Amino acid sequence: MATFNKFNCFVEDLAEKAHNLGADVLKVALTNTAPTASQTTWNVTDHPAPAAANGYTAGGNTPSITSSAQTSGTYKLVLADTTFTASGGSIGPFRYAILYNSTALDKPIGWYDYGSSITLLTGESLLVDFDAAAGVLTLV
Repeated sequence: MATFNKFNCFVEDLAEKAHNLGADVLKVALTNTAPTASQTTWNVTDHPAPAAANGYTAGGNTPSITSSAQTSGTYKLVLADTTFTASGGSIGPFRYAILYNSTALDKPIGWYDYGSSITLLTGESLLVDFDAAAGVLTLV
């Protein structure tokens, strides 16, 4: 399972009201270019995504927000899993799934590293499995 890595700017962006995680449109994009924790923006110029074809949508998938709530002072964001399925051709190669806020000028949140490049052939899928129990992220 890929591990979630946070972009450092996410903390400041959150404190300065750049994100409304319960209402903004969050997206998952694929890229084969390694992100770094020190990045402050997300864009496809610096991190090319697969072509918008064969089942890949420009900008990536939009997972549903299942829950955005706090209990006893701990906030948890839960997203529904999202699946990329190649149809009519391949998607890739890619190694990273980037979670970003498309409402907030494409502010980066975090990324998943799958360890090596992946190319989905026609009929193959990649499930970005967001942990429903632990959430994508928690704030204490």
